[in-house]
This record gives sequence, C-alpha cells and structure tokens, in this order.
Amino acid sequence: MPQSNHPAPSTRTRVKRSADNARYDTQTLHDILDAAYVCHVAFADDKGTHCIPTACWREGGHLYIHGSNGGRLCKQLLSGIQACVTITHIDGLVLARAAFNHSMNYRSAMIYGVFEAVTIASEKRYAMENFMEKIAVGRQADVRPGNDKEYAATTVLRISLDEAVCKTRTGGPNDDAEDLHLPTWAGVLPLGVQKLPAIAVDENQAATPRYVSTWA
Repeated sequence: MPQSNHPAPSTRTRVKRSADNARYDTQTLHDILDAAYVCHVAFADDKGTHCIPTACWREGGHLYIHGSNGGRLCKQLLSGIQACVTITHIDGLVLARAAFNHSMNYRSAMIYGVFEAVTIASEKRYAMENFMEKIAVGRQADVRPGNDKEYAATTVLRISLDEAVCKTRTGGPNDDAEDLHLPTWAGVLPLGVQKLPAIAVDENQAATPRYVSTWA
C-alpha cells in the first residue's frame, strides 16, 4: 500500500509509474541503505554522463562514500554538481503465465542532491571508522588505523537523505484473469545474498576473531 502519510519530498522523487510501490518513509530508506555495500553515483560533466559504483555506508541522515583526492568522482562531486545515487536489492524473479506480466521483487532507493566533503579531521576519521565497522562489526579495533598520510590522500563525501524515494515490490505475479487457466507454472524464484565461510590468506598468523568465525 502507498504510504500516504509520507509525501514525496520533491517533484523529481514522486513516483508516477506503479505508484503503489513507492515508499517515502525514513525507516524503509534506512533499511535499504543499511543492507547495501555498494551504491551507484550518477552525474554529468563536460565529458558526458557517468554512473560509478562505489562503496557506501549510512550515518544518521546522510549516505557516505570515499575516494582518492585525485579521482574524477571526488573532483566532480565536490564541484557542486547535482548527483543521483541509486541502490537496488533483487529479492526474486516473478514468473507469470504471460510473458509481459513477468516482474521482479526488489527494494530500491534513489537519492538526489549535492555531495559535500567531510573536512573536520575528527569527523572524517569517525566516518571512516564507521565504514570499517560496516564491513565487519569489531574490525576497527583489530586493524592498524589509518595514518595522517592515508587520510590526507582520501576524500570522504556525504549526501543528505532529505530528497530520496524508495520503490519496492513483494509477492507473486499479477496475472490477467484470462490467463489464469493456462497450464504454465507461475510463482517466484527467490534470490538472496549468501554469506559463505571465511577464507584466510596462507600467511595468516592471527587467531580467528568472532566476527570472522560467525560470518557465515
């Protein structure tokens, strides 16, 4: 059902096609972002339009990314251009009785806005430490922390979640009434991300931490 108590934050986030699948509430947005390791950042410059995949994590009301100071992504985003960030999780392939009624079950989010740099040193370090914890809770305490040279060569950026929209689908196929009699299998082929057992490098000498042993 559409969440009428959460209006679209802007005209460009208002879903018109399959509007019942739109979600504008904060909880749905946060859940989709928190389940993601990668986002796609789209922007245009004098060389054309680009869509670049990059690691991401959420803190409060912002989505964070990072990159090399000299990289095109960071340079362009810090010029003040508009960006569009997308994240998609595919949960299943929906097989209907008619070819044109096939669909997918999914959770997706789209964020519009302008990125800003995290310039305060303490906030930059805190953000990167949170990124390490996103990879594996407890990992930051085990690794060598970043040094001044590494932080100086890295740009941390964030984009506000104020202008965002989610779109989701669940359930089975929406077959036309006249197709229900067809002797064709209909249903859902579920898809999901599976955590597999950890693989240590040959020269590893460290004991296996709990966040690794419990990974799978």
